[in-house]
This record gives sequence, structure tokens and C-alpha cells, in this order.
Amino acid sequence: MKNQPELNLRIPEDLLRRLLYVSKAEGRTPNNHILMLLRNNVQYFERAKGRIKDADLRAIDVSEYLGE
Repeated sequence: MKNQPELNLRIPEDLLRRLLYVSKAEGRTPNNHILMLLRNNVQYFERAKGRIKDADLRAIDVSEYLGE
């Protein structure tokens, strides 16, 4: 697995328990389940609002998440 950025997430305990329950029931790790949800949300956004331009993505500073 390549080195990927990490993102800390603050989540209410009840929601965390629900996430753990659902991810286990669907045979995913919590991380993979969250990634699936995020991908689905981005796909929904792009269907509704249009594809996000590569130039707009490149303009976003992610350095604080890359440990640089």
C-alpha cells in the first residue's frame, strides 16, 4: 500500500458505533467503508453539479495533510 495522507476525524461515539456495525455487516473495514461513502458522495456531487475540473483540484493545498 502506498503512503497516503491521513485525516483525523472527530465523530460522536454513537455514530462511530453505528459505523463499526454497518461496516462489519457489509464486510468492510471502517476505513474502506468511509472511503466508499466518500467516493459515492463525490460521484453524486459531480452528477448534480458537473465534473470537478482538474485545475480546480490542483489549486487545493493539501500540504497540511501530507505532512509537508
